[in-house]
Amino acid sequence: MGHDGGRLGAAVDAFLNHAAHGRGLSDQTVRAYRGDLEDLQRFSAARGVERVEALSLDVLRDWLWAGNERGLARSSIARRSSSVRAFTRWASETGLVGTDPGVRLRAPKGAAHLPRVVSEDQVRTLLDGLSARAATDDPGALRDLALVELLYAAAIRVSELVGIDERDLDRTRLTVRVLGKGGKERVVPFGVPARDAIEAWSDRGRPTLLARAAAPTDALFLGDRGARLGVRSAYRIVARLLQDLPGEGPSGPHTFRHTAATHLLDGGADLRAVQELLGHASLGTTQIYTHVSSARLREVYRTAHPRA
Repeated sequence: MGHDGGRLGAAVDAFLNHAAHGRGLSDQTVRAYRGDLEDLQRFSAARGVERVEALSLDVLRDWLWAGNERGLARSSIARRSSSVRAFTRWASETGLVGTDPGVRLRAPKGAAHLPRVVSEDQVRTLLDGLSARAATDDPGALRDLALVELLYAAAIRVSELVGIDERDLDRTRLTVRVLGKGGKERVVPFGVPARDAIEAWSDRGRPTLLARAAAPTDALFLGDRGARLGVRSAYRIVARLLQDLPGEGPSGPHTFRHTAATHLLDGGADLRAVQELLGHASLGTTQIYTHVSSARLREVYRTAHPRA
């Protein structure tokens, strides 16, 4: 059975061998091919497809859609599409299949996942809950409230958030200086609720955690041991808060960046102003939020308009 080149597993092994030695592709490319094609094998086997000639365009499309439904990034879906097309082209050239089923395969349109956005009411509910906890002067709750208020108010990246030092805040002008991608510095505004939460954290929460630190730090946000809060810890904090909210999609700090950008556009903000706030090098990156806004508008229309 292992010598039956028509079996999907044997064909995949032969293709990977060809990719590594016949075509001299990099280890990284061969690894990516292997991961994608082994996943395809499992998917196909579950559907009773165990021979390479039984691979149809429909099976390949279903496989891409399954990855899309699992929330794979658009880039991963595109790579899967490329991997399987390389495999089926090789299978066709070597006579394992009569016609190449991958020729007409394209990554599904739906792979361009719109970012998760939390509604204004949901943000308010979440912040009200955090405020109630912070009112007890629990240092972790004070920090979490300030962290979420600033993420949402300034629409900053989590890496920018954890990099903020106390001196980066201008509490009079209500701005914060952050270091973005490629070492680009920008100054972004935030609102009074964020300022109040930051002041409460700085006055009543931060000193308690700082007292646990092995060494002094200027970091605005601290972890439970008093050192600068790390990206992974910030992710955990936000994911825990978002897990109880309805809605599909990722639940990391980026959700508040997406949400802030979408709410700004919903409120009539200019696209270029939002681009500047987010620190996007390209306006095209910011335009994804106009799609989110229009998607939300369609949803509201469908549920609210009597003739929808």
